[in-house]
Amino acid sequence: QVQLVESGGGSVQAGGSLKLSCAAARDTFVYSCMGWFRQAPGKEREGVGTIYPNGGSTFYADSVRGRFTISRDSAKNEIYLQMNNLSPEDSAMYYCAALSGAWTCSEFARYNNWGQGTQVTVVS
Repeated sequence: QVQLVESGGGSVQAGGSLKLSCAAARDTFVYSCMGWFRQAPGKEREGVGTIYPNGGSTFYADSVRGRFTISRDSAKNEIYLQMNNLSPEDSAMYYCAALSGAWTCSEFARYNNWGQGTQVTVVS
């Protein structure tokens, strides 16, 4: 069972920034693709971005590219989602996800291990 624990959600003014964290077990962190997804009320869950196990490559959805950045800390077994220039449309439950045994990390639909989520609310 893959365990992923998100933190860092909250309420922020439009135009502001927020940084989410996701803690994973060491094996998951070292060997798995990891990513961030979000789901707003009444909408389907959508991929935000992903990062390769070696941390060298990232992939972002068009809606967040240039505003959001994914990074990882090998010493803490954590990945992060730095969100800048937030708008009310970014309000959602944000989930950390992992995918093992994949050739590519950028296929959102293949992710199959999920954290419990952390709520992000952007107020105008």
